[in-house]
Amino acid sequence: MKFFIDTANLAQIKEAQELGVLDGVTTNPSLMAKEGITGRDNILKHYVDICNIVDGDVSAEVIATDYAGMVKEGEELAELHEQIVVKLPMIKEGIKACKYFSDKGIRTNLTLVFSPGQALLAAKAGATYVSPFIGRLDDISTDGLNLIAEIRLIYDNYGYETQILAASVRHTMHVIDCAKLGADVMTGPLSSIEGLLKHPLTDIGLAKFLEDYKKGN
Repeated sequence: MKFFIDTANLAQIKEAQELGVLDGVTTNPSLMAKEGITGRDNILKHYVDICNIVDGDVSAEVIATDYAGMVKEGEELAELHEQIVVKLPMIKEGIKACKYFSDKGIRTNLTLVFSPGQALLAAKAGATYVSPFIGRLDDISTDGLNLIAEIRLIYDNYGYETQILAASVRHTMHVIDCAKLGADVMTGPLSSIEGLLKHPLTDIGLAKFLEDYKKGN
């Protein structure tokens, strides 16, 4: 499973990169705004700054909701850096744009996916990644993890190469459950990755080892 971090915060991205397990970054307009990154030129520069920190894919989202606008924005984003993946909304125009980019060899990420049917369309259009938002489904008392399982089954049935990028991951158990279900990628906050490190028996055992070492040295 690939680990992506879902943020536009450069410090957190650097920390995740230094951990040695980071495979990429996902961002969106909300995350950019959260970091105070506004204005087209500043946003484009920030994407490049992120690419210069990480080794893997960086999803950069279009703002347009019409086909022509998505194509224009997406081509500009793809030209920024070879690591950029064009992030498109799961709407009719987004599927059209996905097919256009796929035919051009430009990688894409279909975002805001909430159903198996949407994921099937994304794969048919040649998306590199599909991003089902499991946390947001959980928020409305719907089983987000079940969506991952359904998409995995459909993709395996037909050999689709589109990677399932479990998005809106909120905590460490989401990561574990998505790994069990066969998600190709997870993207979430740094805390969801670092949470995998934690176990009380590890802490107790290490403390005991150090205590015993001090007794004899």
